[in-house]
Amino acid sequence: MGQANKKRRGYQKKPNKQLDMAKEHMGSLFESAKDVYKQDEALAQRYVTLARKVAMKFKISVPSEYKRLYCKHCYKFLVPGKTLRVRVHEGRVIHYCLHCKKFWRKPIKTRAPKTKK
Repeated sequence: MGQANKKRRGYQKKPNKQLDMAKEHMGSLFESAKDVYKQDEALAQRYVTLARKVAMKFKISVPSEYKRLYCKHCYKFLVPGKTLRVRVHEGRVIHYCLHCKKFWRKPIKTRAPKTKK
């Protein structure tokens, strides 16, 4: 009976201002990784790692435009032609990570036929 009255401890949501700042910081880290990749690949990788850590700390999801910039298996920064192979096969785009040798497929959306009015 004593345990039912215990106060629950656990996750407390962060203020919206902090979440907005974290999302902005993640975006700037991914953009910096894109810019610096040609000069220093290790630094670009570090920026991606830091962006993921920010997302985990504030318990926010990485926006979809940035999720495509790193491998979901080895977390390496992906640059087509350098660390990523992209192929189109049977109505799907196939992404292949050259670091961990994993691949994932994404279907190509077909356009709906235009109707005459």
